[in-house]
Amino acid sequence: MDATFAVAAEADRVDRAAKALQDNGFLTHVTDTADDARRLVAGLVPRDKTVFTALSETLRVSGITSDLDDSGDFLSVRANAAPASDDVYDVIRLGAQPDVVVGSVHAVTEEGHLVIGSASGSQFAPYASGARQVIWVAGAQKVVPDLETALRRLRTYSLPREQQRLQERYGQSSFLAKILILEREAFPGRGTVVLVREAIGF
Repeated sequence: MDATFAVAAEADRVDRAAKALQDNGFLTHVTDTADDARRLVAGLVPRDKTVFTALSETLRVSGITSDLDDSGDFLSVRANAAPASDDVYDVIRLGAQPDVVVGSVHAVTEEGHLVIGSASGSQFAPYASGARQVIWVAGAQKVVPDLETALRRLRTYSLPREQQRLQERYGQSSFLAKILILEREAFPGRGTVVLVREAIGF
């Protein structure tokens, strides 16, 4: 596990990534703390639209998942879902086309690209095109120079941390099966990135 990927990037690197993201069509906000990001996201998500929270340690630790799914203030897809089905595809389809999806990424490059890895790829549909509005929250430790480094971060840091989390919590392992790379956003106002200047999640 490459622990250097756990260290928050310097302020100028975060600012560089934010500028590049904006140039690539993503609405971008930079906050000092996770609490600031939490308040910002609560203000960005409409109360009258369905919202799906992708599984994310960043969202969980910051309290964003709880705000969106448990507070009763939002039309949470997870909170209002029918009891879990035995069919994995029913679960995947649950979050395929919400009005809004909120999640995180595994790396943000200083070139303004987003990289997400997954075992099932279930979050990729709303991220790429299924949702009308997407909000990604990422700590400054996820800011890397380029795509090559982003993929190395995903494989040598994020995946081992996820494997460790699953082993400790559920006694199971994980694997990397699919990778989504977002270089630009085609639809103005659709994609928003919230960069946090402190490290949060993995």
